[in-house]
Amino acid sequence: QVQLVESGGGLVQAGGSLRLSCAVSGSIFSINVMAWYRQAPGKQRDLVASITSGGTTNYADSVKGRFTISRDNAKNTVYLQMNSLKPEDTAVYYCRSLVNYANYWGQGTQVTVSS
Repeated sequence: QVQLVESGGGLVQAGGSLRLSCAVSGSIFSINVMAWYRQAPGKQRDLVASITSGGTTNYADSVKGRFTISRDNAKNTVYLQMNSLKPEDTAVYYCRSLVNYANYWGQGTQVTVSS
């Protein structure tokens, strides 16, 4: 059984920073793409950033220059460093990973940015 567990969400003022973590555990043979998505109330779930096993990254235009995705392959963990946070970044953030060629999601972590 593979599990993804996110941590690091919370309440922060506009302009502040947060760092999200997502640890993958279980019977793991391979982890390919790891990614962060977010879903605000009443909106669809959108891709925030992704990173391949080789380290190639991709970002949504709305977070370029402010967010940085990284991964530690030895720890099976992906991170999202979020700087210069804005109220519009408020959402539930979900980790997604392709593990053993199957798609898994974390339970989500709330990020709230106050103005």
